Amino acid sequence: MSSIQLIQVTPNELADLISENVKVQIQNLAKGLSEINTPQEKEIVSRKEVAELFEISFVTLHDWVKNGILTPYKIQGRTFFKRSELMQLLINSKNA
Repeated sequence: MSSIQLIQVTPNELADLISENVKVQIQNLAKGLSEINTPQEKEIVSRKEVAELFEISFVTLHDWVKNGILTPYKIQGRTFFKRSELMQLLINSKNA
């Protein structure tokens, strides 16, 4: 990771730098996901797989569900998510 010196940087410039870095990270994640999303990929993924995919904790995953960011699907008491909806979330966040 390169170092950044914040000498004579306005708050708006700092916000722009952070925003640009976040966009690049999201684009890289989306690109990586699109490369692994092949036809043999399963459409339904578990909570564990979602947490690993987004590199988040189960607590954060629960908060995302609670706040309506992700839609869970219950099958025999287990929680799953649709891969297509996860990919759409990434695409939408990339365009934001």
